[in-house]
Amino acid sequence: MSSNVVTRFAPSPTGFLHIGGARTALFNWLFARGQGGKFLLRIEDTDRERSSPEATAAILKGLEWLGLDHDGEVISQFERADRHAEVAHQLLAEGKAYKCFATQDDIQSFREEARAAGKSTHYRSPWRDAAEDTHPDAPYVVRIKAPQDGATVIRDQVQGDVTIKNDQLDDMVLLRSDGTPVYMLAVVVDDHDMGVTHVIRGDDHLNNAARQMMIYEAMGWDVPVWGHIPLIHGGDGKKLSKRHGALGVEEYQAMGYPAAGMRNYLARLGWSHGDDEYFTDAQAQDWFGFDGIGKSPARFDFKKLENLCGQHIAATDDAALHQELQDFLAAIGKDALSDAQNVVLRKALYCTKTGAKTFPQLIEKSSFALVSRPIDVEEKAAKHLDDVSRGILKQLTPHLQNVSWERDELEAVANQFAEAQGMKFGKLAGPLRAALAGRAATPSVFDMMLVLGQDETLARLTDAAA
Repeated sequence: MSSNVVTRFAPSPTGFLHIGGARTALFNWLFARGQGGKFLLRIEDTDRERSSPEATAAILKGLEWLGLDHDGEVISQFERADRHAEVAHQLLAEGKAYKCFATQDDIQSFREEARAAGKSTHYRSPWRDAAEDTHPDAPYVVRIKAPQDGATVIRDQVQGDVTIKNDQLDDMVLLRSDGTPVYMLAVVVDDHDMGVTHVIRGDDHLNNAARQMMIYEAMGWDVPVWGHIPLIHGGDGKKLSKRHGALGVEEYQAMGYPAAGMRNYLARLGWSHGDDEYFTDAQAQDWFGFDGIGKSPARFDFKKLENLCGQHIAATDDAALHQELQDFLAAIGKDALSDAQNVVLRKALYCTKTGAKTFPQLIEKSSFALVSRPIDVEEKAAKHLDDVSRGILKQLTPHLQNVSWERDELEAVANQFAEAQGMKFGKLAGPLRAALAGRAATPSVFDMMLVLGQDETLARLTDAAA
């Protein structure tokens, strides 16, 4: 255990929290929690035109639903712009950065000439080593002095050592001509000031690491441990899109997937612990490490998601599951259940939660506990309530009036009655399902009887027999 471990999730509030971002947040959360460290949250809202309070709210709501709690206050990158600029000016004062007065036309001309000569188009500014007394009274950007020979090695915990020749790195802009800091500078300063020790993010940021290391080294700061994780692809191996499942986290909530199941599935997207598929949060936190992260893109699979979610629904304590169902109904804007419905639903969960893969499926399986008399019988079930079947139910009802309401005795009475009628119990089950639930597919008729209680069961049988 190392309480010194600090990870962060740093989304841009330009849209919803998508599934890839959610997995990145989860990996950071698991690593920090498993190491006894801190998991921080920073909103990278420097792009003022595209950032919105609504997107920030959606991200926070998505993380809350997923159960990914963060330590400390949420950090706004935009609000730290003065600190970012301060670092750029420090580098300028120390001769590790310089003022560049090149115009866009100058840069374009340089690149065209380099391209024609077959040389690198990375801009080499003539102002890098210019004496200050030669500086014009004109707008300028501040550029860092990148190393010009040798190589930069990114020691990545997932990708291994990645070497980039320094002649492939340009003198990155730190401050724009209006004095505002660029994103690459802001990220490094924020990570350093927040004490981030491990940067776990998508491998589309891998090349950024080399450029960001220039700032760490110029400032004499410790470089964090890098962990660049492969992106998520669809089942066809192509980049994840909406048709594959690249939806906002809130859409998965609305579809009724339990948060525990989502956490389990997202953890398995690109990380593994042996052959374990189903596991708890405690196990994931204990097991999670860089050595379990693969280098190849993970493939999103709805069937595997549903399978894991079904296992989590079945394993969840009935009281906790009942609360999750109420939260789900509230999240999708459905009316809250009545007190009476909640009482019966809570009693029903023991026999309905097995086999349900989503909350809508669980509610459907529990529908017998939520409906009130008279029961609306679906067409498929109505076939089991012909005149003969109604007569059988009418004869059965008196046999259930004076029995102790326990499963063994209910089964015994029903089986004895069926035998006396010259039929197997299976022939009696259809009419009972239709009478008690109005459906052809239901939990065990005896489970339904126990959940509904004697009075309600007899009332529904009497209604059906009438």
